[in-house]
Amino acid sequence: MLGVYVHIPFCERKCNYCAFSSFTDFSEKERYISSLCDEIENFEQKGKSIDTLYIGGGTPSVLSEGEIEKIFSSLNTTFKIEKDCEISIECNPNSLTREKLECYKKLGINRLSIGVQSLNDKQLKFAGRLHSADEALEKISLAKEMGFENISVDLMIGFPFSSDDEFLNNAEKLLKKDIKHISIYMLQVEDNTKLKEIVQHNPELLIDDDRMAEMASKMAIFLKKNGFFHYEVSNYALKGFESKHNFKYWTGEEYVGFGLSAHSFLKGVRYANSNSFEGYYQRKIASYEVLTEDQKIEEHIMLGLRCYYGIDKTYLKSLGYNIEESVYYSDYVKKNIIIENKNKVFLNEEYYFVNNFIIVSLLPQ
Repeated sequence: MLGVYVHIPFCERKCNYCAFSSFTDFSEKERYISSLCDEIENFEQKGKSIDTLYIGGGTPSVLSEGEIEKIFSSLNTTFKIEKDCEISIECNPNSLTREKLECYKKLGINRLSIGVQSLNDKQLKFAGRLHSADEALEKISLAKEMGFENISVDLMIGFPFSSDDEFLNNAEKLLKKDIKHISIYMLQVEDNTKLKEIVQHNPELLIDDDRMAEMASKMAIFLKKNGFFHYEVSNYALKGFESKHNFKYWTGEEYVGFGLSAHSFLKGVRYANSNSFEGYYQRKIASYEVLTEDQKIEEHIMLGLRCYYGIDKTYLKSLGYNIEESVYYSDYVKKNIIIENKNKVFLNEEYYFVNNFIIVSLLPQ
């Protein structure tokens, strides 16, 4: 079944580490929402059933209740949203209010992804976030109070000013809020970000990759002890609360993206909308590619080994590639780096944090 992604490119402030297409100037907001609704309503597969809907950004929670209602009106006009559809929205603690949560409930939103990032106020300031640690915890409590059971939070590894113990203690505080899902991301220094300027002048603030990997490993052990399933490199969930929408990306299912810079994958074609407002309003396409057999092989291996779905040897053979003939394959099996189960192959989760080398070595040479 089809998945739908809707991109909201507005943020109250751009985080110091962010390299995504997001804008702090809200002067385009009204025109953008109108164009977004028009794009949704003109989708050619009218009446198509969807089982996942993800409102991402940017910061979707900066939209007013009226603005998000307008978008949902267009979605309901265009699609048949299944009763058990996973409907997610990304939120920042500082822009999440009781009134917005009431609106989300009314619209059928049943999954919140809250950008906590840290529970250390000094780190939040370093990252350029607008909320405090207390505010993040308060908003999670408010969402729980209002009946949202499926809550995911984001945390980042790599900020200065804390110890490994504090990082794990922060995770423990979040677990006490009965959250169901945690995404753990390692801080990356991207071009054209404020963070790059900061660390160029203060390189000592950066935590090295080895320490970040060690912290990620400790976090994985801690979450596993608390019943969380490490189902993808960066994602942990209690059983049954894995992100259904993200699985569409990892397993090659079809999805359509609406909005500036949004990506789609339909009928073997991957394409992306323009990442500028004017380009988007003119419906310009930034990229368009029909996947070749070689690309399908590479994507199946690269995405499958990032999560517990794994890769299917029979499917790869149907595309003309026998992964067992890879130079490294048998050695990885012997060392329990990859695990076989009939026609499926999985990466041992202990190697998730060094997956890139393993994945590349298994690609067709």
